[in-house]
Amino acid sequence: MKNKIQTLITDPSKKSSFYYDLCHALISANIPLQKLQNDAFKHFLETYTNRIIPDESTLGKGYVHECCEVTIQKIRTYVENKNIWVSIDESTDAEGRYVANVVIGTLETNHPGKQFLIYTDVLEKVNHSTISKLFDRALHIIWPNGIKHDNVLLFLSDAAPYMVKAGKCIQVFYSKMLHVTCVAHALYRVAEEIRKYFPKVDQLISNGKKIFLKAPSRVNTFKEIAPTIPLPPQPVLTRWGTWLHAAFYYCEHFDTIKNVVTKFDKNYAVSIENVLDLLSDSELQSNLIYIKSNFGTLPDSIAKLESSKISLADSIKIIEAEKINIQQAPNNIGRQIQNKFNAVFEKNTGYNTMQTISKILDGEDNDLNGLPDDMNINDITYFKYAHITSVEVERSFSIYKTLLSDNRRSFLFENIKKTLIGQCNKFKGKINL
Repeated sequence: MKNKIQTLITDPSKKSSFYYDLCHALISANIPLQKLQNDAFKHFLETYTNRIIPDESTLGKGYVHECCEVTIQKIRTYVENKNIWVSIDESTDAEGRYVANVVIGTLETNHPGKQFLIYTDVLEKVNHSTISKLFDRALHIIWPNGIKHDNVLLFLSDAAPYMVKAGKCIQVFYSKMLHVTCVAHALYRVAEEIRKYFPKVDQLISNGKKIFLKAPSRVNTFKEIAPTIPLPPQPVLTRWGTWLHAAFYYCEHFDTIKNVVTKFDKNYAVSIENVLDLLSDSELQSNLIYIKSNFGTLPDSIAKLESSKISLADSIKIIEAEKINIQQAPNNIGRQIQNKFNAVFEKNTGYNTMQTISKILDGEDNDLNGLPDDMNINDITYFKYAHITSVEVERSFSIYKTLLSDNRRSFLFENIKKTLIGQCNKFKGKINL
């Protein structure tokens, strides 16, 4: 019985540099190859390139695989003798598959490194064993003649128990490697804790966005009364810090929002009635003031940590400044938030080690105790721009979700892998190979 094979996988012998460049451009721009069948698009390309535009199957059969292989070879060449960090995360895609992505980055002594998605795969189940095996498979891709274990200095992941356990297993074979769980995610967990203690604010945010969903007349009323103010935000709980931004919005525009909502008939929607009741609650107003005055810097701190160019010292300064801010939050709720902050960072032993390394790099400490036994003093110099977040691998999933849109669900996963490699790794002449 023949296996189901899409036309991306075979490899014809005759090659065209134009076809290769066209295929590479379409993949990089997330333009499906079938768009070449669009008469207007095809005519436009033929007119302005003076070339015969190939059928989608020609590119699929002969060039997608090559684009992927060329990209991987560029990464191998660049990474060959460099020290690196590795980051892994997994997510359930629209088809219900457990998809894991592996991103690596170079560790440089005097400038931020480069990041690359090197591998994506479907896991039958997600546990420390499958993550550990995935780690090895990915590194075999960049070092096919033998993994350079001593060049792997840092592993970044979230703080899920199976990831923590995987980190310990991997360290047996990568004896110089530190495992750090994502500090941006740690701050997000603190933000979640804040949300838990303010249910009325949570109800306001939830109902406030519903009032204007699919309600153009209400939107028009809002714009007439408050033309310079954006509509109430629609926070996504998986996007770090957006709930807090929504709370700040209602604190800043409380009177305006109240003025707008009172124009609506509460009998038209439950959300209107709920918001009107909440806006007349003095406790809600106090809650909004408390949140903004005590946790106003938290979303910006998370955003700053997501930068791929930030130094280790600057990352740690952001965390420590946020710790001071949270320690100043008064009353019992403040103490609960402080306890949450302390708990998530105490568990992150890798972060504590990175603090020590940062102090050594800055000349503030000379105690090398607590570092991996096989790590030498020269290795420490490569941590100057080391990441302490896993946001790069999170970004790769954003691209993955865009790639697997509703009208592209028939994509075989083998072809998704090749396309994703092309979309996530773009060389623009800044990397000398």
